[in-house]
Amino acid sequence: MTETYQKPALTFNDQLEHLKKRGLIVNDQAHALSQLSTISYYRLSAYWYPFRIRDQHGNISSNFIEGTRFDDVISLYEFDRHLRLLVIDAIERIEVYLRTLITYHLGHSYGAFGHTDPQNFHPQFDHAPWLSKLEDEAKRSSDAFISHYKNKYSGFPTMPIWMITEVMSLGSLSFCYKGLKHSDKKVISGELGLHHKRLADWLHKLTYVRNVCAHHSRLWNRELAIRPETSKDPEWNPPVTPRNDRIFYILLMLRHLLKTTNNGDNWCKQCNELIEPIVAQDKWRLAMGMPNNWKEHPIWK
Repeated sequence: MTETYQKPALTFNDQLEHLKKRGLIVNDQAHALSQLSTISYYRLSAYWYPFRIRDQHGNISSNFIEGTRFDDVISLYEFDRHLRLLVIDAIERIEVYLRTLITYHLGHSYGAFGHTDPQNFHPQFDHAPWLSKLEDEAKRSSDAFISHYKNKYSGFPTMPIWMITEVMSLGSLSFCYKGLKHSDKKVISGELGLHHKRLADWLHKLTYVRNVCAHHSRLWNRELAIRPETSKDPEWNPPVTPRNDRIFYILLMLRHLLKTTNNGDNWCKQCNELIEPIVAQDKWRLAMGMPNNWKEHPIWK
């Protein structure tokens, strides 16, 4: 049965005192107050949640495991923040590459305005709403090249494919790829070393992950609400890859895609440097869905 929410708003000092009463160790009061006032109590609560005491039945207490420090919570928060930045960086590179592939292929196959013709897409593709949304994105854009085209050429917001893809969101790009004819999808997915159906699935999942990152939401131990489809390939299945609903599976997807752009090794090195100190603790490694020998994973190494 539901109840009316009656908890009052607490001052930053009251918030900190509340945490201390629950057993959280605070070595630097001023620093802790500064963190609460810039990050917020509720956002940080997702990062101290794993430090709360569980009983033998798995029930979670409001009190903290003995020895838990406020600095431990902040370290986990900072790790997750930097992890999101690395994920966003990889998705950006992949998105730009995919825009290039789609632009080049459609432009050469169907001409500058081929994307406006529903006959150039799969018969079941809902072309009109997609094109309308795409042209709305062009109308909202304040980019100089958009204004230049609008002032010089007729037909705006209809624009050449190599211009319109520059204002296309990842969601619209994913939807565009899904709507292409099978023959066109195969050409593009072949450049990324994937089956065309799998690339469509991955783009949908990466759009979801990008939105998680864009809203600064917790990523490191998130159970993915939208999971990648299973694969028959052994390297994507247990025990090599323990599960497909955690961030390590997404990192493997990004690693595979970045390899095709020939610029993923430095990104992988940055990931290793960030992840290694955290996953030294098995509970954090398992929370990310990573095997014990993750650095030797055939896709990661």
